[in-house]
Amino acid sequence: MSYTIYLVEDEENLSEALRAYMEKEGWTVKLFQDGDKAQESVEERPHLWVLDIMLPGTDGYQILKTIREIQGDIPVIFISARDQDLDRVLGLEMGSDDYISKPFLPQELIIRVKKLLTRVYGSESEENKTVDLNDYTIDPEARTVIDEQNDKQVVDLTTKEMDLILLLTVQVGKALSREDIIEEVWGENYYGSERAVDDVVRRVRKKMPRIHLETLYGYGYRILSS
Repeated sequence: MSYTIYLVEDEENLSEALRAYMEKEGWTVKLFQDGDKAQESVEERPHLWVLDIMLPGTDGYQILKTIREIQGDIPVIFISARDQDLDRVLGLEMGSDDYISKPFLPQELIIRVKKLLTRVYGSESEENKTVDLNDYTIDPEARTVIDEQNDKQVVDLTTKEMDLILLLTVQVGKALSREDIIEEVWGENYYGSERAVDDVVRRVRKKMPRIHLETLYGYGYRILSS
């Protein structure tokens, strides 16, 4: 699959180097060195944003906020020169999917990007198999959930809600701990509370009331087939 990545980085040498590495992977890269121009392109839909925090004009936090408001499920990786826990936590709480601190090797970012693209869009070698569960049709490749009982409407899920559904429905009946879910959905660099899992589960239950998403108290969750 050919991915399109929007790279927002104002350091010219770094941005050109990162673009070169990404294009070697076969990805299409659109480069922004100005926050205002990136903000103007938020209504477009790449597969991934790689977004610096400190930018001329509109900063990365505001761009991320706009991305989540307009294109809520697009994955975002934050990069920043300020290696501070506050930046990392704030970025993740605002909805970034991963965070990398400068200085870093371009190869390190490539590894992070590959891992996130695979988590969100699946492996290219995987067959596209939909899952039919309680009159919901779940398509992992298209990342859609269709409500068959409600005029085949698409269920509006955020990135994390969709990631959770895909994780649990791929292995119906298997119990996953909150730690397992955090690692798979939020990634290894997540430093927030495990209560984030409970919040996403609550939202999924509200949006997909026929899904039998069982709580295993003191452990985690699983989805049952009926």
